[in-house]
Amino acid sequence: MRDPRVEALAQILVNYSTGVKPGETCVIQSEVVAEPLVQAVYEEVLKAGGLPIVQLSLSEQAPAFYKYANDEQLAWIPPTAQWVAENIDNRIVIMADTNTRALSNVDPAKQGIVSKARKPLMDASMQRSASGDYRWSLTLFPTQAYASEAGLSLSEYEDFFYSACLADDADPLTAWQRQSDTVKRLAEWIQGKEEVHIQAPGTDIKLGIAGRTFIPCVGTHNMPDGEFFTGPVEDSVNGEVAFSFPATYGGREVSGVKFKFVDGKVTDASAEQGEDFLLEMLDTDEGARTLGELGIGTNYGITTGTKEILLDEKIGGTVHMAVGMSYPESGGVNDSAIHWDMVCDLRQGGTIHVDGELMQKDGKFVV
Repeated sequence: MRDPRVEALAQILVNYSTGVKPGETCVIQSEVVAEPLVQAVYEEVLKAGGLPIVQLSLSEQAPAFYKYANDEQLAWIPPTAQWVAENIDNRIVIMADTNTRALSNVDPAKQGIVSKARKPLMDASMQRSASGDYRWSLTLFPTQAYASEAGLSLSEYEDFFYSACLADDADPLTAWQRQSDTVKRLAEWIQGKEEVHIQAPGTDIKLGIAGRTFIPCVGTHNMPDGEFFTGPVEDSVNGEVAFSFPATYGGREVSGVKFKFVDGKVTDASAEQGEDFLLEMLDTDEGARTLGELGIGTNYGITTGTKEILLDEKIGGTVHMAVGMSYPESGGVNDSAIHWDMVCDLRQGGTIHVDGELMQKDGKFVV
């Protein structure tokens, strides 16, 4: 018998987050360990009248790829992947790592080849998403690996995760609609303003937002959710930021990251751990040293860092910034093969001022 929270999460993903309609295609991508959730999502897509396509990868597939693939193989785009990016109606991606450190020793140059080769796929997906031609949702299936990274037992992590997804709500299909009022109100309040000034220990940075659109996130793309974001004006970012939590990209972890921005570009970058990888990714292309996103977390049900950005960037009282590609719907125009989110905690002495007005202090909104 499946965990009823798995059933509820599947209903949320299919009927709320993506809203699969009769006759629409829906790709379900995950790893074999997530079979309970994959099966539940598959069944919900069928019930909705959709056309499900299941794509499962093996737990050791990615490490083997980077170990044995030559440059030509690294840059090869499977026709199926191109078809999905250009044609699919809906995509539900379920992360299910059994070893979050499996790619720790991969050559960063190899990951760079893959990122550059797959950039056209990312471009196509983001443009189709912005235009409304394609709907997607990203979530995870609780595994022992995620629980270990968060410092929890598997059962504790399951309770934490499903609660953050509102999958334990009495009416899960309407739960996110009921939770969305605050996020929408904050996004409306900041819309039309010109500058955000963020201060915290080790952080003092200003970002221009004039003419940009703030997107309230209420469970349609990420699950769990809880943030509002935009693409800052590309050449407006100045100052320094110290990121509070470890940040993972392509299966590689860096921590203690600090950036200095001058007129929108990262001019100085350092990390206590993984600095070589960080610098390699920042040199991926011309846009990799420019901010593509500023997000402000609003999910106060997530209180501690878990080393998984899907959760950590939503923590109420934090902000996150992503170097690389902008989301077109935000008005951002930065172009890059990467999009790497990193989180800054404002709950201990941090502030957010918008056009000189205090918006948040010590992680609590005051507007």
